[in-house]
Amino acid sequence: MRVNVTVNGERRQADDVWEGESLLFLLRERLGLPGSKNACEQGECGSCTVYLDGTPVCSCLVAAGQAEGREVRTVEGLADGNRLDPVQQSFVDAGAVQCGFCTPGLVVAAHDLLQRVPRPADEEIREALAGNLCRCTGYENILDAVRLAAERRGESESGSESESAGATG
Repeated sequence: MRVNVTVNGERRQADDVWEGESLLFLLRERLGLPGSKNACEQGECGSCTVYLDGTPVCSCLVAAGQAEGREVRTVEGLADGNRLDPVQQSFVDAGAVQCGFCTPGLVVAAHDLLQRVPRPADEEIREALAGNLCRCTGYENILDAVRLAAERRGESESGSESESAGATG
């Protein structure tokens, strides 16, 4: 079957997709987007988390055919060209990236949280990341990264508000 999907804002097409193929396989192997990782293939680890029509999903559990005509945003699609998203940059700066295998799913989950809750409490961060497993860290650097991203997003929004207030005043 042929699957037409918009990935990171770009219309893409894949041919000869078999019925049992996952969205994860489609993204990594057919469309050349290796950011989302293949770990458990059971939706338990979160390493393959992507946005599907704006909702985070484990792409290993979504059949590729279910993405037909839909929008997918991967960890690669969070960046603005060569400029990392504040969540991505915060993971780097806070040392929350070790082996990097879980990082894409954690970044997408954290990004989603900060879209919904700009200043999350630690409990909210822990709950939002509960579906993502990391075997390398004690999670503290990951929590620090989300806190840092929230702080940076707040600063950039305050800067934008100040600039627009100055432009109108």
